[in-house]
Amino acid sequence: MQTKNCVAVLTGAGSGIGRALADALARSGCHLALADLNPVALAETAAQARALGVRVSEHPLDVADRAAVAALPDAVLAEHGQVDLLINNAGVALGGTFDQVSVENFDWLMAINFDAVVTLCRAFLPALKQRPQARIVNVSSLFGLITPAGQTAYCASKFAVRGFSNALRLELMNTGVGVTVVHPGGVATAIATSARSPDGASEADKQRKLARAKRLLRMPPPRAAQIILKGIERDKARVIVGNDARILGWLERLMPVNYWRLLPGLTRNDD
Repeated sequence: MQTKNCVAVLTGAGSGIGRALADALARSGCHLALADLNPVALAETAAQARALGVRVSEHPLDVADRAAVAALPDAVLAEHGQVDLLINNAGVALGGTFDQVSVENFDWLMAINFDAVVTLCRAFLPALKQRPQARIVNVSSLFGLITPAGQTAYCASKFAVRGFSNALRLELMNTGVGVTVVHPGGVATAIATSARSPDGASEADKQRKLARAKRLLRMPPPRAAQIILKGIERDKARVIVGNDARILGWLERLMPVNYWRLLPGLTRNDD
């Protein structure tokens, strides 16, 4: 898929991988419909992309708001006239074991990380099918390949994205719409600092877990964006981002039940 002169809808565009993807796509000549919950951060990303000479529209959006998502295709088509690429990148994190995480927080995470992916795919699929070649890109995670303790909710959402994407790819095989699922490893974004903690967690515990998470988040977002963009251009079904995700994904396939025994630093609940 050549992204030059295409139109891409990108959620979570205000920071991290989303902002880096907006930059990479703009440099390739792709026009952008950018969505994010934070209008200030969204405007910053949009300004950077416009400076590269592409057409950019801004769409402040809560991806968990189904009515707002349903209205988004008409807004994008009014601005751009077509949609060739949908990148579901928006996501949140939530720490804590299953018995620590409240029902409300679990549902909040699933609504953003998984339900929104389904809703956005449903909303944009008719427009994507109108194009001779189009693609859906759903961002899962390393934790859509492995399952560390203390990440029950996050793993549930990212495995759901993986399964949904793989099945959707087969269903769309005889259409012009491809599906890519992305599994980033430790990319240096703000997802750890913005993650919700379980109710009642002490400040010391929060800081300890945050420090450990930051040690694992090392890849610069622009590098991750380049890997993802290359995967899109090569029509890849799955894109693994980072050596950590590649090695751990391989280890899980080799030892699907007992791989966690080799990963005490990653899978333990506390320090």
